[in-house]
Amino acid sequence: MGIRKSNKLPQVVLLKQILKKCSSLVKKHEHQLPFDVPKGHFPVYVGENRTRYIVPISCLTHPGFQCLLRCSEEEFGFDHDMGLTIPCEEFIFQSLTSMLR
Repeated sequence: MGIRKSNKLPQVVLLKQILKKCSSLVKKHEHQLPFDVPKGHFPVYVGENRTRYIVPISCLTHPGFQCLLRCSEEEFGFDHDMGLTIPCEEFIFQSLTSMLR
C-alpha cells in the first residue's frame, strides 16, 4: 500500500488565490465601497436582475461558496468595476447563504 497524497492542497491553494483576488479587488476600490457595507462584509450581485447582497467574509471559506466564486471567475472574471457577480439564481444563493449563518 502506497502513501496517498491529500487532495486538500489544491483546494487550499485555490482558496488562497480566490482570497487574494477578492482582497485585491477590495483594496483597489476601498475608497469606493458603499457606506452600507459593514466591515468584514462585501457586496455581491446575484441572479438575472443582479440583486445586491451583503455577505460576511467568513462565507469565503465555505466549500459551496467557493464553488460559486469559481463559477463567477470563469464567467465574469474578477477584474471589473461592477462588483462581484455570482452566476446563479437568487433562490439557490439565498439557500446556500442561509445555511452558512
